[in-house]
Amino acid sequence: MSKPRIVVIGGGAGGLELVTRLGRRLGKKGKADVVLVDRNSTHIWKPLLHEVATGVLDSGLDEISYQGHSGSNGYRFQRGTLCNLNRETRCVTLAAIEDEDGNEVLPARSLEYDHLVLSVGSVSNDFGTEGVSDHCHFLDSPAQAEGFRKALLNTFLRYSGEASHDNPCITVGIIGAGATGVELSAELHDASRMLKSYGFTSLGREHLKVHVIEAAPKILPVLPDRISDAVHKELEKLGVNVHVDTRVTKVEANRIHTSDGDPIKIDLGVWAAGIKAPAFLAELGLEVERNNRVKVHPTMQSLDDPRIFAFGDCASCPQEDGSVVPPRAQAAHQQASVLYKNLCAVIDGKALKAFKFQDRGSLISLAHFDAVGSLMRAASARSLFIEGNLARLFYASLYRMHQRAIHGTLKTGMMVVVDGLNRFLKPRLKLH
Repeated sequence: MSKPRIVVIGGGAGGLELVTRLGRRLGKKGKADVVLVDRNSTHIWKPLLHEVATGVLDSGLDEISYQGHSGSNGYRFQRGTLCNLNRETRCVTLAAIEDEDGNEVLPARSLEYDHLVLSVGSVSNDFGTEGVSDHCHFLDSPAQAEGFRKALLNTFLRYSGEASHDNPCITVGIIGAGATGVELSAELHDASRMLKSYGFTSLGREHLKVHVIEAAPKILPVLPDRISDAVHKELEKLGVNVHVDTRVTKVEANRIHTSDGDPIKIDLGVWAAGIKAPAFLAELGLEVERNNRVKVHPTMQSLDDPRIFAFGDCASCPQEDGSVVPPRAQAAHQQASVLYKNLCAVIDGKALKAFKFQDRGSLISLAHFDAVGSLMRAASARSLFIEGNLARLFYASLYRMHQRAIHGTLKTGMMVVVDGLNRFLKPRLKLH
């Protein structure tokens, strides 16, 4: 009897944690063939992309090679993009991979499965706003974050070299005041300070103007007012121009038009105002919501096929109170743990468990300037408000928890030491 094959599409935070645990438990022991499929060859934790976008985090140092990681963790890796699903034959088709010149590197391939897991995350949702796709940067992938970083460096160089600017001012417009937009605005001020200190440019923080534009009545609209208010005040201290209750109607190359009627001149624009699941999920024959999220049972099985699971940002998982699991990193982390147990139960012929999301709180980092957040108390529904160094410590621990899940405790401890050494050995900002 052949081993059951578990195919996981998407190596984001949840997907990589899931295949790592499955590979160690089932793959290494020969109980299952665990396969990870991703369009990219490397992984980086998505909540850190705003740091990649400013150069504070060097993606080349922190990214993980799927191929290298798979060899020591009991799963196989295949690079590719899901383009078709045949539920009758239990087979997925991966599109051909081409290089930058359009030459085929890998042909289209078929991959059979016994159990399929969709973990493809989310992408930005521009809601059809005119000009956004043409004139705004997105931060959905390391490549997009790197694209913004290079554009930012080039803009600083251009303004530094143009003598016609008597009082140069670089303006960045960030549309969306969720965690990504807010954290990026603070990182930009920190990055501009370091660019000047390294002699990359003669311009500093005083020559940077950042606008954060939010359609909701407050920034961080899904978080408690106490966190939102504290972050708002801190951003204003940094000199960030915060616009709330302001809807963007159109974006041009150097201008953002808003419902207020006063256009905002910009050098760079970033869209960080909403997410949706990738559009191809709506073409697989599975029931989805309007935002393309696959509808699943509390066990994370698709409503249409018990052999297909979905979790993370790309899934709509119901809860007992009638809500659905929010698209947050901590939710994907928790779902990966429960889905790991459920897939092991499927292999062993045991019953599956329903997923129940437990909100552990929220944390927002404003570069080295401040950090604010709340931690949920286990014994009650009340939260504990934290800020400053304690909040920074808890914020940093989130990434270390992710590293521990995919590398183990020993390697993560070694990475903490190496990261500490790099702070002294290398520039704190990627300058190339």
